[in-house]
Amino acid sequence: MNDIFIISLAGFITGITTVLFGFGGGFVVVPFVYQLLRRQPDMMENALHIAVATSTAVMIFNAGWVSYRNWRAGSISAQACLPLLWFIAAGAVTGSWLAGLLSEEWVRILFVLYMLLTIGDCLLRKGFFIGSVPRRLSLATVTGGGIVIGVIAALLGVGGSVMTVPLLRRHGYAMRDCISAANPLSLPVALCGAVTYAVSGWQKIPAEGFLGFISLKIMGLLMITGWMGILFTRRLIPAVPDVWHARIYVLLLCAVLLAMLL
Repeated sequence: MNDIFIISLAGFITGITTVLFGFGGGFVVVPFVYQLLRRQPDMMENALHIAVATSTAVMIFNAGWVSYRNWRAGSISAQACLPLLWFIAAGAVTGSWLAGLLSEEWVRILFVLYMLLTIGDCLLRKGFFIGSVPRRLSLATVTGGGIVIGVIAALLGVGGSVMTVPLLRRHGYAMRDCISAANPLSLPVALCGAVTYAVSGWQKIPAEGFLGFISLKIMGLLMITGWMGILFTRRLIPAVPDVWHARIYVLLLCAVLLAMLL
């Protein structure tokens, strides 16, 4: 019962962060599920792979639903989203393939390093907390940056929001536009990653209810509670001022990093 409550809480929080920050699942789901599975002897060796794979699958629903709603509302910036979409998809294919080659410990180390670099980048480089006039992304940024985002996001099961949001923010976009773009940009990562984890983990987990490394039971519970979190956020949480939106975004990243370290 305690495990069900923890997963439900993670799913509900994921729904909230998907709407407010473009986090389709990874930065909340991975630490929660990882810590949960580490206490189960038959899952311990693959705990992080299962957490990342399940997070990636959940991301398809969360990011897809919010993207659809934002598209219906006309709040997705094509200028911010479309140039990066195809290159992130290309990088996601490579990242998903690499994920099956790395050990559990390496995935954890890369996840922590990724978080440290992202937080440091937001805090130390100018342009994240104070918006400016939007400007187009250069060709080099779109191609090179898009591929790198796709590789890292698929490898670690975190979507692309933690790189796409700071990138777009530094090009002058308001946080609401960055978040609206982050969800559709996470979809190619989620789709490629979920398929790869299902294939690479085929029959490697000695338990029922798994599709490769994806835990179907955990995924189903996360999807239901995540949808509840999405509805809760859209109906009851008011719009956040831009500067506070950026600050809370970084604080949330610090909290997830702390959870993984502890």
